[in-house]
Amino acid sequence: MIGGLGMPELIIILVIILIIFGAGKLPEIGAGLGKGIKNFKKATKEPIEDDKEKEPEKIDND
Repeated sequence: MIGGLGMPELIIILVIILIIFGAGKLPEIGAGLGKGIKNFKKATKEPIEDDKEKEPEKIDND
């Protein structure tokens, strides 16, 4: 079970998605969902760069 959902519930959800979007759009939806998850994981692993931590460049007025 995934998140409290059994196999019959998952099948019903997949059938509803197939009816709404059609078979042609499913690969595009899956690819977009995969890219979104990948970007989310990447963003959560990267250290946060704060502009305040960077020392500003000094300008010499000679």
